[in-house]
Amino acid sequence: MTATEAPPAPNKIAWQVAQVEAVVTETSRVKSLVLQPAHWAGHRPGQHVDIRLTADDGYQAERSYSIASAPEDKLLTLTVERVDDGEVSPYLLDELRVGDPLEFRGPIGGHFVWTRGLGGPICLIAGGTGITPLMAMLRHRERSPGGIPALLLYSARSLADVVYREELDATARRDNDFRLIYALTRQQPDHWTGHRGRIDKTLLADHCFPPAQNPMFYICGPTAFVENVSSLLVDLDFNPLSIKTERFGPSGG
Repeated sequence: MTATEAPPAPNKIAWQVAQVEAVVTETSRVKSLVLQPAHWAGHRPGQHVDIRLTADDGYQAERSYSIASAPEDKLLTLTVERVDDGEVSPYLLDELRVGDPLEFRGPIGGHFVWTRGLGGPICLIAGGTGITPLMAMLRHRERSPGGIPALLLYSARSLADVVYREELDATARRDNDFRLIYALTRQQPDHWTGHRGRIDKTLLADHCFPPAQNPMFYICGPTAFVENVSSLLVDLDFNPLSIKTERFGPSGG
């Protein structure tokens, strides 16, 4: 490059259009959108995409959604929770139909990722729809040779609010290297023998892989949830450098 040449422009992730292949109801407030992108080079579990909606008058709204599908899947799955009075989620959940186009760009993000090459054991800790990027990791793990030890601690208001519950329960039944713990914070079924209330220090100490095994932690959920769990893990002498977090807070929906 000569002295008069301008530096190259930074690489930008281009917007593209995907076709909606399916809309799957997960809970009363959550649906998964299964998309066929026009062009897709793949992703790593834990990454996300941006969705852009454009109104007839040209007004645009963008939101970020984690990818729930494994990189081995041909189709791209995003999981969306309804935000009351939101701009984007009500359209995606109520108006979008199979065959419709949807504008997006991605994948985005490189810190909060796990692939089988990183090994294990892994401790995945989810609050609400924070399960979404962790589900991409679990689905990728299932397609990996050898049993990588994994634990999922999933905090939800009730069993009815557990996203992907059938798939998670089925994995736990057939996979001896995978442990699944639900923490139900508001409503528990009759005769519930699992954890009641929020994820606490005792639950983490009892079920996480011990520090001597150098587990990797991936925590995703509301900001307060992520900060609390991270602090508890440090108090339990887990290596702070082994704890990766992804948090979300109030947005326009």
